[in-house]
Amino acid sequence: MKTQLDTHALVAAMGDAVVVCDRDGLITLWNPGATRMFGYSEDEALGQTLNLITPERLRARHHDGYAHSMETGTTRYGNDVLRVPAINKAGQNMSIAFTVAMLKDEAGEVTGVAAVIRDETARFEQDRALKKRLMELEAAAAKTSP
Repeated sequence: MKTQLDTHALVAAMGDAVVVCDRDGLITLWNPGATRMFGYSEDEALGQTLNLITPERLRARHHDGYAHSMETGTTRYGNDVLRVPAINKAGQNMSIAFTVAMLKDEAGEVTGVAAVIRDETARFEQDRALKKRLMELEAAAAKTSP
């Protein structure tokens, strides 16, 4: 027997952030994972733009990309993971990775986007520390080689 999937319960139960924005870029869905990750409650996030979590220096680029996706109905991040900086409510820098799904109505018109977002700050910092250590070791080896 096939059971009915409760998509609202599924989205609420996900550990990753799930954020949905309408065609105008306003947040229409903000799951508990997004609250844990970014610090904003659902009430604080709904109706806001993604400027909430986008560093100021990247906002113009984000808006251009979003507008292009709304115009064309396509995104290159449907299958490819996008890794970008973000900020949380406390103003702390983060590193996030996400994929995007274009949302369309019955007529095929774009109505918005859904993103599944993972906090990769710790991994990003570990990678950066390893790269720094590797550069130090290579520099030390270059000094001691004949």
